[in-house]
Amino acid sequence: MDFGYARVSTTHQDLERQLVALAEHGITEDRIYADKKTGATVDRPKFQEMLGYARPGDTIVATNLDRLGRNLRECLNVIHDLTERGVGVKTLRDPLPIDTTDTSGMAEISVAMLALFAHMERVFMRERAAHAREVAAAQGKQPGRPRKLSAAQLAAARAALREDQPAAQVAEAFGVSRATLYRYLAEAPAAQPSAANTE
Repeated sequence: MDFGYARVSTTHQDLERQLVALAEHGITEDRIYADKKTGATVDRPKFQEMLGYARPGDTIVATNLDRLGRNLRECLNVIHDLTERGVGVKTLRDPLPIDTTDTSGMAEISVAMLALFAHMERVFMRERAAHAREVAAAQGKQPGRPRKLSAAQLAAARAALREDQPAAQVAEAFGVSRATLYRYLAEAPAAQPSAANTE
């Protein structure tokens, strides 16, 4: 049995194009599942409902592979998990169509190519991140996200906490969450007094 899956990232986007393509493929409306939710998680209501119905020998059909996940690596994980369950995956409009029910070997080649692309994507992302860190270091900038608390602010926050001010109030005063405040305090422990000051 074929199940159709359609997804758009926001409630403002239209599912119609995908629904029409699935219907033209012969999937009846009662076997089409659609989510209006980001692909950043596989914990999507209709997606999970569809997985609950799918049995070995069934196939999940989508217009494009990116409907199943947020990136190539996640889509490959979905394909792997479904294959382990004996459930096929088929796409209708990808430049490199996927059909894991194809026994001719083309399906394995397509998935292998996608795995290669996913690996290349990760390598390029790591290289771009490393280059950005090198450029930032060369310019004397702190790599990563800008810090929310400066050293002076952190010292003032620490002093306020020593005066038994509630952590929630201190965090609010500096415009950060209590969790962020605690994280910064843990990253930069208070300076220990020197031997000269303890004599």
